Amino acid sequence: MLDENLLDAPDDLALADRRGLLRGAAEAGARVRTATRHAADAGIADLHPEGRPRAVLVAGSGTAATGVADLIGALAGASAPVVRLPPTGVAPAAGALRWALPGWAGSVDLLLLPTTDGSEPGLALLAEQAYRRGITVVAVAPQGSPLAEAVGGSHGLFVPMAVAPNEIPDESGEYGENVAAAPGALWALFTPLLALLDRVGLLDAPPEALEKVADRLDHTAERCGPAVATYGNPAKTLAAELADSLPLIWTEGAAAGPVGRRFAAVLAELAGLPALAAELPEALPAHGVLLAGDYAAGADPDDFFRDRVDEPQALRARVVLLRDRPAGGLSAAPAARELALGHETAVSELEPEEGGDLETLAELLAVTDFAAVYLALAARSTPAP
Repeated sequence: MLDENLLDAPDDLALADRRGLLRGAAEAGARVRTATRHAADAGIADLHPEGRPRAVLVAGSGTAATGVADLIGALAGASAPVVRLPPTGVAPAAGALRWALPGWAGSVDLLLLPTTDGSEPGLALLAEQAYRRGITVVAVAPQGSPLAEAVGGSHGLFVPMAVAPNEIPDESGEYGENVAAAPGALWALFTPLLALLDRVGLLDAPPEALEKVADRLDHTAERCGPAVATYGNPAKTLAAELADSLPLIWTEGAAAGPVGRRFAAVLAELAGLPALAAELPEALPAHGVLLAGDYAAGADPDDFFRDRVDEPQALRARVVLLRDRPAGGLSAAPAARELALGHETAVSELEPEEGGDLETLAELLAVTDFAAVYLALAARSTPAP
């Protein structure tokens, strides 16, 4: 159950936020600026590539690394294929994960290693294999991590991950869960790679565009911060609407797709809320049966008059429309609304303000990250008596 009173109690939210999730979301703009400086210090701005890579391979562990690979694939478009290398292993622990290069990978390809951990032996082995094949390797990881030592020097290019003060490793050298859980971790890994792919000609992300991204993230943080009441806060409003629901996240637009998939992933990881994501128009046949089955708004067990006081509330589907294109034109949104409302299913809509592709992407990511954090905090706290 969601404690909606907590959403409008900033002090209580701060007490409930033991992992610094709100801080991570609020500091996303600052993280972009710091990561941009780290990329420049690492020499990315001075690179003079001879041509575009044939393919971009991405390997890393955790939700942030998966999101980075998905976003790069959407932004690169037809410039070059982007292939995520999924890990294998007996457990999700750093020491158990392994990655393998495809047989066709060679010297004309680029390998990216984004990770908030940096202690994965499997990534170090992958970097060594890539080096032997002549593949260019670029890693973004915590400074001083084993991966930094494995990639630095002649084996590739290493960019230190931008971390917040509360994410600095303790005396044991271990990095706390805040690093992997904070929404800002995505931008710490993503930003240097945007700068790199701009230099190699796969996408358009010059320094001025990254500064606009940071500004948009700051602006969105002001609109979605804990001091802003729910009625004027798009992230709190979305969190309240999704409470006790099964979110069906329907996306439209190239960049909205990975945002929707990331939103579903962080809802599960942070808030423990299952969600399904699909792109329009394919989402309509894929999820349409959910609007008419047990998750439909009008669904009810056979015995309507029995006592339900001690029963958990059943999840009801709610459609979330995420769009990165302006209203009008060729769009499946009207059909999506008609299908949802025809089954008495509520619809939440999120569309960014006007701006460049990276700015609109940043706004969608920021609002959904804030919403997931609010759901995580309000759902796990115990309401005051």
